[in-house]
Amino acid sequence: MNSLENALATLSSWVWGPPLLILLLGTGLYFTINLGMLQLRGLPLSFKLMFQKSGSAGDVSRFSALCTALAATIGTGNIVGVATAVKLGGPGALFWMWLAGLLGMATKYAECMLAVKYRRTDDRGEQVGGPMYYIAHGTGLNWLAKLFALFTLLVAFFGIGTFPQVNAIVDGANIAFAIPNTLTMVALTVLVAAVVLGGIKRIATVATALVPTMAIGYVLACSALLLLNWQAVPGAFALIFESAFNPVAAGGGFAGATVMMAIQFGIARGVFSNEAGLGSAPMAAAAAKTDSPVEQGLVSMAGPMLDTLIICTLTGLALVLSGAWQGDTAGAAMTSEAFNTALSSFIGTKIITVALLFFAFTTILGWCYYGERAVLFLVGERGRFPYRVVFVALVAVGGLLQLELIWLLADVVNGLMAVPNLIALLLLRKEILADTRAYLAARAQAASDPQPA
Repeated sequence: MNSLENALATLSSWVWGPPLLILLLGTGLYFTINLGMLQLRGLPLSFKLMFQKSGSAGDVSRFSALCTALAATIGTGNIVGVATAVKLGGPGALFWMWLAGLLGMATKYAECMLAVKYRRTDDRGEQVGGPMYYIAHGTGLNWLAKLFALFTLLVAFFGIGTFPQVNAIVDGANIAFAIPNTLTMVALTVLVAAVVLGGIKRIATVATALVPTMAIGYVLACSALLLLNWQAVPGAFALIFESAFNPVAAGGGFAGATVMMAIQFGIARGVFSNEAGLGSAPMAAAAAKTDSPVEQGLVSMAGPMLDTLIICTLTGLALVLSGAWQGDTAGAAMTSEAFNTALSSFIGTKIITVALLFFAFTTILGWCYYGERAVLFLVGERGRFPYRVVFVALVAVGGLLQLELIWLLADVVNGLMAVPNLIALLLLRKEILADTRAYLAARAQAASDPQPA
């Protein structure tokens, strides 16, 4: 197993090397500058549009489409991923997660806007879209579209979609409630099968019910922790900013980290958390009931802010101010230790476990849908049922793998998935800018026109 881990670690370092980091941040920076910081000035409009009803073509509401995307992004990355980033890259990794989240908002806007613009209606009458469609129909590069779909399938099977989520659920249930791993795996498999066999509408229904509740609950729990330890918050922020640009020496159970490690693990885990640039959220956005690609892009743009800039930040602050990042624990156990130290062993462990159960479960559902979209693009309707069977089977065995192997494998396939999508966004950059500017100009003109008496 060590040889496999070493091979994956080498491959992960290569995939997440300077070229991909530059491509990810550069794409987000390009759209941030050329869209005039749309992720900030357009945020009020984003929340306004989020709850507007639309009678346009689509399968689910705008808010449900966002919740489906958030179901896939608000997962173990917010708890285990942040802990892994800080453990390997030091507190400074959080700064680079913030940067990835801020720039990722612009990237998320661009990809979700294109998803609605190039979506199609399938044989079932469902709206389908995503990078494979805007790559194929926007750039004409069919081979690149198929490559993206293949990488998406790998991420659904071996990356974000199954193993990290299942492992977190199984470990958390065992640590907090002493539930046998086998029992948890069986129950989880049955629940996943019951939901995913219902398709996007059932997944969206479950996501719309669970995502707001679980996110608000976790934010309140973290806020309570920070309020109880408010004196340590300024010092935690200072350490985060200092460590982002200076190496962190080894201490306690922390092995030390270079600035490059902080950048690499911060951005990699940030992308794992909010998925900006991966091209996953556009597949959910394409199902939204809307006739405006720009408006759905604005709604989807809020995802990285809610996921990374709020939820991941709260987790990261808990890890830093509690000192848990310097301990011997890792993953979910490290975040539990932070809550145990700052609150109490009973309350802390239970909070993290319940959050993980909900976060990871909804992520599995969201990624089942994404993988299915990829299969349908590659082989058509005949691949739908076999895909669901294989996906559920992988969920059933996901708790048997080691944590280190899981995250290395996830990093590799996540990085591969991002490359075709980012290339397509840059190739289609002119129409993204033109359509956005035209929409904003028309909206400004409508607002300035005198209203009829």
